[in-house]
Amino acid sequence: MTISIENEYEGVLPEELSEENIKRIANEVINKALDYEECPYEAEVELIITDDDSIKELNREHRELDKSTDVLSFPLIDYASPADFEGFDDMDDLFNPDSGELMLGDIVISADHCIAQAAEYGHGITREFAFLIAHSMLHLMGYDHMTPEEAAEMERRQEAILTELNYTR
Repeated sequence: MTISIENEYEGVLPEELSEENIKRIANEVINKALDYEECPYEAEVELIITDDDSIKELNREHRELDKSTDVLSFPLIDYASPADFEGFDDMDDLFNPDSGELMLGDIVISADHCIAQAAEYGHGITREFAFLIAHSMLHLMGYDHMTPEEAAEMERRQEAILTELNYTR
């Protein structure tokens, strides 16, 4: 598995979001999400850490929402149904030609939002960061939360992944 991490945040991050902790948490959560969804492939994900201004710009550009947000997901795959990896072996364009890994997409997290939400929800920054990655990984595997049923299913899966890793509230 390849996780490319780009830290574009220009401020000083708290120790919970040190380079070492970001790598560790990202590896744990991304691997657990892939295992939980029974992804049969090695995969690659790009993780970008940014600030509220930059994510606001991305949100405006890609979703036509002129506000900052906690996390944006940019999946590279259109699934027939969530986490349905059937037939991917015949789709070479889904795989990195150099590594052979399934290219899932990009996760962009606002460190500003992550820190603020951890305080707002009364849990640690580490837990919030892990939650945002789990949430985004489910988006990268085709899940969404546009209906109450979809939202409930995503929440159940997120909590299962985080609980297995002991990232609880």
